[in-house]
Formats: sequence, structure tokens, C-alpha cells
Amino acid sequence: MFKRLAKIGALLLALLLPAAAPALAQGSLSDTYSGDELVESGQQFFGSAAQGLASVVEKAVSQFGLPNGYILGEEAGGALFVGAKYGEGKLYTRNAGEYSIFWQGPSIGFDVGGDGSKVMMLVYNLQTIQEVLGRFPGVDGSAYVIGGLGMTVTKRGNVVIVPIRSGVGARLGINVGYLNFTNEPTWNPF
Repeated sequence: MFKRLAKIGALLLALLLPAAAPALAQGSLSDTYSGDELVESGQQFFGSAAQGLASVVEKAVSQFGLPNGYILGEEAGGALFVGAKYGEGKLYTRNAGEYSIFWQGPSIGFDVGGDGSKVMMLVYNLQTIQEVLGRFPGVDGSAYVIGGLGMTVTKRGNVVIVPIRSGVGARLGINVGYLNFTNEPTWNPF
């Protein structure tokens, strides 16, 4: 009896999962963006805060190559040793178009304060839009590269995401945590 119920449950689950999956594009997203295209898009987005953007993008491209997607958005966060971060933006790809994307995540570490940022995230090795959804662990800190722009790196599997932030606030420290990318907003940082 139990085996029969388990088989029926597995069958129902298999039938329901494809229907519950988000209707996002499939296929290869191999077309990349040049460094010049990224800098131009970033300068339009960041405005006057983009003075050092070319150097930061150049550093990311020299380490990881040309991205095949990027996210432009805004985020806010705060911490008193335990923190949370929330953001929203658009994922841009050449082959699959634009998608609204949201991210949130907890952090823990020697980290105190709050901040708000404009963010450009370079996305590498993206084969399908679904690969960007989920948790990307990383280490974050208050060290800025050039002109108030900071760069960190998060990775899950083959997909690498390089957030470049320019923001305001008073936040000092270093923490570990993750960013959870979703296609719907949520207040739950986990």
C-alpha cells in the first residue's frame, strides 16, 4: 500500500513540477558583451558615480573574460553583526532578452551599519535564465577598488556573478553570506 502511494505521489510531483517552473527562456546564452558596451551601459546607469567604472569592468573582464549577461539594479542592506540585503533589477542577455530579477540574502560577520547602492552585476557562463536563480555564496567587505566602486565575486557551479556597487551609507566590516536570486520579490532573506 505504501509503495503504491509513493509511486502515485512521485507521478503527481513529476507532472506538477514542469507546470510550477517559471516560464523563462531556454537555450544557450553564449553571445557576450564587450567591455566598452558594459562601461557605456554602466555609465548611463550610475551617472556621475561612474568615474572608476571602466577600471573595475576591465579588472573583471581580465579575470573572468566577457560576460554573457548583466544585471542593473538597486539594493539596500544593513547589519549589526547579522545582516540582510535586498535588491531588484533587470537581467539583460543578448539571446533571451530582459528579465526582472530580485535578490535577498543574510550575512554574518564583523559588519555594522547600513547602505544603499546602485549595482551592476556581470554574469558569466549563463546557459539558461534558470541558472541565475538560487543562492550564490560569497564574502563581502567594505574595501572599495576605485572611486567608491566596490567589486565582489560570487559563484555557484559554472555561473559566476560579479557585483559592482556604488552606494551611500555608513557600513564597515566583512561578512560571509549569500545572495538568493528569485523571479519574485520576498522579504524572507533566506
